[in-house]
Amino acid sequence: MTDDLKGLVPDSLAPRSHRIRLEDFELMVDIGFHDFEVGHPQRLIVCVDVWLEAGAFPSCDSVEAAWDYDHLRHAIRAIVDGRRFNLQETVAREIYAAVAARKGVKAIRVSTRKPDVYPDCKAVGVEIASF
Repeated sequence: MTDDLKGLVPDSLAPRSHRIRLEDFELMVDIGFHDFEVGHPQRLIVCVDVWLEAGAFPSCDSVEAAWDYDHLRHAIRAIVDGRRFNLQETVAREIYAAVAARKGVKAIRVSTRKPDVYPDCKAVGVEIASF
C-alpha cells in the first residue's frame, strides 16, 4: 500500500482471502478409456484456484515473494506429459496433491474438462475442492 493510503482503508475492508488462479490451461493429453481415445491425445483444460494463507500472499512488489505461476504450469505439465490416463479424476487428483503439498496453501480447487467429447456440450469434466 502506498504511503498516501495508509490508515485510510477501514479494517472492515481488510482482505479475508487471498487466491491465485491458473485458468483454462490447455494441454494435449492421452486420456480416455474408449478404444477410439487410447493413443489419440485430446484437449484437456485445467483450472486451478489456490487460496493462500495471508503470509504466503505477497505483501510487496518483489519477485522473491511471489507465488511462481511458471512452477505451477511446469508441475502440471510434468504430471501429464508422456503419460496416459483413463480418467479425468486421476489427473485432477494428481494435480490437486501436487499443489496442496505446497507451503501456504489454505484451500484448493482443481477442475479438468474435455471440450471435444460431445458436439452438443461445451465440455465434460470433473472438479475437486477442499471445501
